[in-house]
Amino acid sequence: MISLYFEHDADVGIIGRGSTIEQAFESAAEAVFSIMTNLETVQPDISVAFEFEEEDLELALVTWLNLLLGKARELGMVFCRFHIHRQGNLWNAEALGEKWHADLERGVEVKGATLTMLSVKQIGAIWEARCVVDV
Repeated sequence: MISLYFEHDADVGIIGRGSTIEQAFESAAEAVFSIMTNLETVQPDISVAFEFEEEDLELALVTWLNLLLGKARELGMVFCRFHIHRQGNLWNAEALGEKWHADLERGVEVKGATLTMLSVKQIGAIWEARCVVDV
């Protein structure tokens, strides 16, 4: 899996890549949460599971990222590991992380994933998921 960024005026463009659509989504989530802190310092002590339904792959990416951000805010957490599995229109997800604390360096707050430059596509053997996140 590879997480990348691209230039965008006021916000941040994120790119997730992987050999499956799920890996691309997981990589995109890593890119989002890497904006907020160094994920290598976050302990995957708490697991949060959820599911959602979405047929459209691009809207599924935005839904996935926004649900992760919402859960993180609601629980006062930061996530560092991500797992998602797709069965038809149903997406089963899990995020692991810990509560925010003083030892975690805070980067830029990500408010949400947007529809701007939204794309989920397969390029050869690699899936790529990208969008702009509001910071």
